[in-house]
Amino acid sequence: MTSDVLAIDVRGLTKRFGARTVVDDVAIQVRRGEICGFLGPNGSGKTTTIRMLCGLLEPDAGEGQCLGHDIRREARRIKRRVGYMTQRFGLYEDLTIEENLDFVARAYGMPARREVVRGALERLGLVERRQQLAGSLSGGWKQRLALAACMLHQPELLLLDEPTAGVDPKARRDFWQQIHALAAEGLTVLVSTHYMDEAERCHRLAYISYGKLLAKGTAEEVIEQAGLRTWELRGGDLTAASELLQTDPRWMVVAFGGAVHVSAPKAEDLQAWLVAHNAGARWQVTPIPTGLEDVFIALTAHAQDNFQ
Repeated sequence: MTSDVLAIDVRGLTKRFGARTVVDDVAIQVRRGEICGFLGPNGSGKTTTIRMLCGLLEPDAGEGQCLGHDIRREARRIKRRVGYMTQRFGLYEDLTIEENLDFVARAYGMPARREVVRGALERLGLVERRQQLAGSLSGGWKQRLALAACMLHQPELLLLDEPTAGVDPKARRDFWQQIHALAAEGLTVLVSTHYMDEAERCHRLAYISYGKLLAKGTAEEVIEQAGLRTWELRGGDLTAASELLQTDPRWMVVAFGGAVHVSAPKAEDLQAWLVAHNAGARWQVTPIPTGLEDVFIALTAHAQDNFQ
């Protein structure tokens, strides 16, 4: 259940490694009880931003608060109230599920840890597997164990760094049901992901590319802000259609099964362009709704590479 109180409120967030600025003047606001999708290509600065928010990295510039604590002066307090699930499985593969959770509970110095561990096992459906070695688990069950571990101390903010990478569709769906159930109880979630179907499950989105925050809002707002039109092309020899369109940088062309999707700024007219290039009758052109993937490809294509 979302509220008007901000769990994350940062601005000007900047981090440099040597001469390269990997996070550049980023501002993020996330309300309590909200699921915010943090999107962007590999190397865009998502993980670095998440680590600054939870106190693992000190920003070179910027200010703000996380759970009411100053991100610079009170990083240690933030860590105690945040659950952070990393990209890679970070628990001990030669310990059982129950032993791993007990170890984490000990690390937090939790009283009545046996009851806490038992509750975590029950909440995430791990009771039947509690004696199974973590190293023998599938990707989906490892993901569930990692979530149980970072929820043991009852955090108020959950930071998830590409948590469903390499996980099958059913496990991903189950995971998102758990995340929405936790958010309904008031937990705030910031989740980085590459999957557009997962982005659509979030209350709000923030898109970062090459260290720059390029778009934020609900999925509908982000699509509207992009100002794109999208068409579907069908007909024979779609490879020729793609090759023709790619001679003009205005068109973004993506193959979709037996069709080609083309996006461009709203001022453009694909049918008129094809007619002007003597191809007006070769393919059937149908307007279709612009999707998040179309928007993010367009944003990334126009972003400046921070390696340059």
